[in-house]
Amino acid sequence: MKTRRRLVYAGGIMLLLAGCGGDDNGDEATNGALQEPQGVEAPPPDEAEPPVAEVAPVDPLEVEVEASASLRPDRRLMVEGETNLPDGALLRIVVERELSGVRWQSRTSVQQGGFNAGPFGPGSGLPDGGYTINVLLTEANVQPAGVRERIGEQGQYLAGPLVQTSRHGLGQTIAYSHRLLIGSEPRRTSDRVEVLQVD
Repeated sequence: MKTRRRLVYAGGIMLLLAGCGGDDNGDEATNGALQEPQGVEAPPPDEAEPPVAEVAPVDPLEVEVEASASLRPDRRLMVEGETNLPDGALLRIVVERELSGVRWQSRTSVQQGGFNAGPFGPGSGLPDGGYTINVLLTEANVQPAGVRERIGEQGQYLAGPLVQTSRHGLGQTIAYSHRLLIGSEPRRTSDRVEVLQVD
């Protein structure tokens, strides 16, 4: 009986001690409130998350191209033109003879809003007839970084009637065509065509 009384007495003391408890450091327990770990400071509220940089939307570039040709004394063709494409934009100029489908091409770039290329044609000179000048913007993935920034990594900022999808699935590009006739007596036509007469 005495042993049982001692056990009950000892158990009661243990319960009292557990109820009064503090932590291992001798600090008083908080009433269920969470404490910040010691030695760790919470960041100020304004530094908790870095600010998100706002990216200004890029306006579409309504592409304009105008080209013309001149015939050199050796009957080879020079092409020049103006465009609002950014300086450094890489272009491919193709001159095609309508009758035979023979093509001559040259690569150039836009400088101060203009471009020129040539001479086009065989060493013996271009024969009389109809020709088409094509001005093509090279795909965006091979353009200089500054040009890609303006036209988009896939040419997505290009706009207007000259825009077309790249044949190789590499986004958008542009294609401009201009017809011309070479000869001392060019045929009559109702098409919009430039006539280069040979003296």
